[in-house]
Amino acid sequence: MRHSIPPAPEFGEPLPIKASPAVLDFLARRRSASAVSLTEPAPDAGQLADILTLSARVPDHGKLAPWRFILLRGEAKAAYAGKLEALAQSRDDTIKKTAALAKLKTPPLAVVVVSSPKAGKIPEWEQVMSAGAVCAQMLLAASAMGFGANWITDWYAFDEEALALLRLTDGEKVAGFLYLGTSAEAPLERVRPDVAALTTEWSV
Repeated sequence: MRHSIPPAPEFGEPLPIKASPAVLDFLARRRSASAVSLTEPAPDAGQLADILTLSARVPDHGKLAPWRFILLRGEAKAAYAGKLEALAQSRDDTIKKTAALAKLKTPPLAVVVVSSPKAGKIPEWEQVMSAGAVCAQMLLAASAMGFGANWITDWYAFDEEALALLRLTDGEKVAGFLYLGTSAEAPLERVRPDVAALTTEWSV
């Protein structure tokens, strides 16, 4: 069962911090679905609006919303993939680049999260990290609704001609392609980092 979200709080409304064991359990078992396992149904209009709304509730120093969304689905997504296939024919590693497009073509819905830093006093790096937070939050929101989700950047997230197809403006970059749908198979747990080995304690 896929759930809708509660009404957004009013501006200035107190939001007490409460323990949520259910969220901890969800985070402990969250797993990205394989992009090529994603099929219909994708989130419907209302569910997608909820996912994007939740995705935007991330740390955002300066309240700049330095990111935006581009939706790819249906015939438009197929046409976009076709244009990328044509570009792949003129690139090195044509076979590899063409094969990578299966992750784009298979899922019924893709959301392109575009990092769009704003000029001003907020460091660009902070704005870029905020866009990354949007991608991570979108994974969580979609998964919490019962959908499969995968965050991918591949060659078409960096190729200048591929980016031109998305009509990005100067200074914009793709933070990620978020592929959403219903997973045809249960994802398997993968090897996780040794957190203790990655943790140090600073001292004087």
